[in-house]
Parts: sequence; C-alpha cells; structure tokens
Amino acid sequence: MGVVRTPRERWVEQGLRALATGGPDAVRVEALAKELGVTKGGFYGAFADREALLEAMLDTWERESTDDVLARVEREGGDPASRAVRAGVLTFSSDRLLPIDLAVRDWARRDPAVAGRLRRVDDRRMDLLREAIGATCPDPDEVEARSLIAFCVAIGEHFLAAGHGDRTRAQVLARAAELVLGRAPRDR
Repeated sequence: MGVVRTPRERWVEQGLRALATGGPDAVRVEALAKELGVTKGGFYGAFADREALLEAMLDTWERESTDDVLARVEREGGDPASRAVRAGVLTFSSDRLLPIDLAVRDWARRDPAVAGRLRRVDDRRMDLLREAIGATCPDPDEVEARSLIAFCVAIGEHFLAAGHGDRTRAQVLARAAELVLGRAPRDR
C-alpha cells in the first residue's frame, strides 16, 4: 500500500491561513505540518523548499483575487459601476481574500518581489475602476483621481478606527461609492 501524500493545495491553503494571521514569518513548514496533522517530510514531496511554497501561495492569492474575481464579475454582468462594486465586495469584504490581501500588502513593504506582484494585482484592479468610472466620466484626469480614491477607500477603511456620528460605516461607504462612481444617491 502506497504512502498517501498531503496534496500541494492543502499545504498552500494552510500556508495562506498562516500568512493571513501572522505574516510570512508564520509560514513555517513544521508549524504547517502540525496544523495539517502530518509529518513535515511530506512537505518535500510537494515542494522543493519553503520558497516554492511561498511562490505557490502568491500564485493562488493572485489567481483568486484577480482572475477568479474578474471572471465572476463578468459572469454576473451588470453595468460597469455595479461590476466594480461587486469586485470590491468580493475582494475587500470576504473572510478569505481580505486577510490574505492585507497580509500580502504588509509583506510587500519588505520584499521587492512581492511588491512587484502586488503592483500587478493592483494594476488589474485599477483597470476595472478606470473602466467603471470612465463609463460616465469623460475626463481622464478625473477618472484616474476617482479610481485612486475608490481604491484607497477600499483598502484604507479597514485600518480606520474613526466613527461616523449617527451613520454606520456601511452607510458612509455606500455614499462614498456613489460619489466616486458618479451615481445619484439612493433614497435613504
């Protein structure tokens, strides 16, 4: 009877969980093996080394946070603004992608290769915003500025501790999206 190996995907998934909670230093083979309930020897049947695992983790994050999100957005359709909002919701409010995204951002501050990959992901996200805002705004300078504001709000609001008086964060974010996307305010 052959030895059952832990699939690469399980190592990657456990590595992404560790990254999301503790950053890249928390992605340690021995700790991952313990969490998976396997020996660390099986790791080397799936990966040459820790660096190969980190690369596979980044590949998975990039695919899930861009290709998969954009494919779902296109499949579900809608006007450009609705697609941009949906992409933001899928990326920046999920229990899975958001913690990984924030951890990758922190990691990118110290690792130029990760920073390059983050830039590629962010460029694709900005392209979607430019398309959405450009659908109703003819000024390319304004499109770029509003796209930047939208992206900064999507990321930065997770670090903001300020209150909003008698408004909820969700209400303020919804109004900010209306402003940035050039939509009329919805009835409250």
